[in-house]
Amino acid sequence: MLDGLRQFIADIVSPDADQDRAFDDTGSRLAATALLVHVVSLDGEPTALEKRRLHSLIESRFGLDPGTADRLIASATRVEGDAVDLYHFTSVIMRSVNEEGRLKIVEMMWEMVYADGEVTEFEDNVLWRAADLLGISSRDRIELKHRVAARRGESQGKPHSEPLTDASKPANATA
Repeated sequence: MLDGLRQFIADIVSPDADQDRAFDDTGSRLAATALLVHVVSLDGEPTALEKRRLHSLIESRFGLDPGTADRLIASATRVEGDAVDLYHFTSVIMRSVNEEGRLKIVEMMWEMVYADGEVTEFEDNVLWRAADLLGISSRDRIELKHRVAARRGESQGKPHSEPLTDASKPANATA
């Protein structure tokens, strides 16, 4: 496990060490994809629908062809499996991605959470922690959650029925 983490850090410091990383010398795409892999795996083995959604997001948001997206997801799955916490990925992103890009990453994470049709408290909590590590405010995180939920409801031709609560805020707090 530590060898995988050491390799991940070495790859970031020396981009030429791994040819699969040629699409992103900074490692931010790999780190963002590892966060998405982590999110999609929170409730067990990803379903075929979740895997398709992950590929679609990676291809469209990063402008990658299907083969490059496959390699990125495979690399991200390996490093995510070796990671002990979210900080290893969020720290890479914080060094190389501006706030607008970090907001897009959190939005992508919400899209992966909603891919299976439900949001668990555990998923909500992981998004809260990741967004916090990425320097995204609670207000922005909740706004992104609502935006993704609304799009999901619109794409299914019905309003979203899940109450849009924030599991990380106290019950007496106002939005």
